[in-house]
Amino acid sequence: MKIPRRDVLKFAALAASTVSHSRAATTKPGMPGPFPGRVIGVAHPACIVSGVYQAEPVRRMMEKGMTALTGAPAWTDAWRSFFEKGDVVGIKVSPVGGAKLCSDAAVLHGILQGLKDAGVAERDIVVFNRYRQETYDAGIDKWVPPGVRMQFASEAYNDVQLDMEGYDPDHFMEMALIKPGENLSDPRFRRSYVCKVVTRQINKFINLPVLKHHQSAGVTIALKNMSHGMVNNVNRSHLTPTGNACGIFIPSVVSLPVIREKAVLHICDAVKASYHGGPGARPQYVWEHKTMYFSTDPVALDKTGLKVIDAKRAEVGMAPVALSRPDDASHYLNCQVEHIEIAGSLGLGVFDDKKIEVKRFTL
Repeated sequence: MKIPRRDVLKFAALAASTVSHSRAATTKPGMPGPFPGRVIGVAHPACIVSGVYQAEPVRRMMEKGMTALTGAPAWTDAWRSFFEKGDVVGIKVSPVGGAKLCSDAAVLHGILQGLKDAGVAERDIVVFNRYRQETYDAGIDKWVPPGVRMQFASEAYNDVQLDMEGYDPDHFMEMALIKPGENLSDPRFRRSYVCKVVTRQINKFINLPVLKHHQSAGVTIALKNMSHGMVNNVNRSHLTPTGNACGIFIPSVVSLPVIREKAVLHICDAVKASYHGGPGARPQYVWEHKTMYFSTDPVALDKTGLKVIDAKRAEVGMAPVALSRPDDASHYLNCQVEHIEIAGSLGLGVFDDKKIEVKRFTL
């Protein structure tokens, strides 16, 4: 993926001018975290059998991933390097792909156990997503034990996306991008407001994306699970196959201080993944990658994930995501993978391959 330098600078300048109108005081950013450029990939050939996640191999993958990422001597030490008693921790799940392509109970339970071992009380853990219905349709509510809370910003997807009950009027990303027929002078149409669970209920969050292709953004991994999963009024970013602004919209949202400063850990579930036709799960494009990725740096993680998806596409004779053209399963003219590079330009993580260290383990 090569983007002309003049375009990167242009996009970065635009993002800097539109990124944040949060009234909150800023603190030390949570992204890219203590391990910029570091990505840990852990594979286990027996982690999924006949389409079913296997708890013990998944547990071992998570233990290796967390200790290798942090350099800690043991599981509990790894979690304590990020979390402690008194923290209120959100877990941002990603159920867009439905039950066939979202993370698994075994992974969520591993995260919950890690937080518990670090001293975080169950009542101080919040599993969240924008849409309640979408989360329940994926079955995630059945995985959450009593005592752990679930929170949602909206009941279900709709084309308007301007409901405010679950969103914070004090935290928003403003951009001169509206849907046809809307009034540009009305700030509601120009803004995407952050959900209250992020702004008011938690002080840290764990991002739990899935490795997937996305028609407009190219891929939907760590960055997009935050940008489109934590604010309202997002469909203005990719209204049509040619009216696509995901390349700048995604890093602009993730750069909001209230998001970037609370993002502590990104765990990408790539046991199952998709290489085309995303973000939904088209069975012919879903494969068992049997790997999980761990990072504090969402840019390095997404760059790594993009390479994995492109490698799979090459294996089946398809062009790289950035060079793909519309077909029956992916309708957008340009898949805007440049959101990853622009996020790197904004300091959200490391994009330069020479500065990214990917350590891979097979158990």
